Amino acid sequence: MSHNLTVIDHPLVQHKLSLMRKTGTPSAQFRQLLGEITQLLAYEATRDLPLSTQQITTPLAEIDAPMLAGKKLALVSILRAGNGMLDPMLSLIPSARVGFVGLYRDEETLKPVQYYFKVPDRLGEREVIAVDPMLATGNSSVAAIDLLKEAGATNIRFLCLLAAPEGVARMQEAHPDVAIFTASLDSRLNEQGYIVPGLGDAGDRMFGTK
Repeated sequence: MSHNLTVIDHPLVQHKLSLMRKTGTPSAQFRQLLGEITQLLAYEATRDLPLSTQQITTPLAEIDAPMLAGKKLALVSILRAGNGMLDPMLSLIPSARVGFVGLYRDEETLKPVQYYFKVPDRLGEREVIAVDPMLATGNSSVAAIDLLKEAGATNIRFLCLLAAPEGVARMQEAHPDVAIFTASLDSRLNEQGYIVPGLGDAGDRMFGTK
């Protein structure tokens, strides 16, 4: 289960996640907490990005300074809940290119249904970070990664708030090359395919739609 899976158990992450799990947390606070946790997760998920050097002039000297190397990153939101993680990521990496994968889960089959796909060009030359708060059954995440690879992506990381063992196993079976970063590996899925203990439907809680 641990292959390519990083659970970020920083105390600030865990505290904020506990506040998000609480039933009474209002949508505005839920969105704020999601943004704060996303930035903490992003710090870990990007710690090994490639660097090059560029000569710059400080007020006191010229130095060869480290700068991000290669093509600009691509951040891909898996709609709709992924949008709650997208803006916090962009505040850290404002030069990143942005893509969207529109998928919804059929509540009877639990299978993903695609309705939108738009991503930056030359994905094969970019580090790609796909974001979605929940890795539950893994079906939607696997389908999104399938589409990204079909579009040329070869270096993909997946960032989520919560993961279930079933979803992690599904992702690792289908895409063993994709590193998963999460704030918590919860215990299981229930019969409806929701993460337990989880926090409910992230999209509904984020946007106040239920």
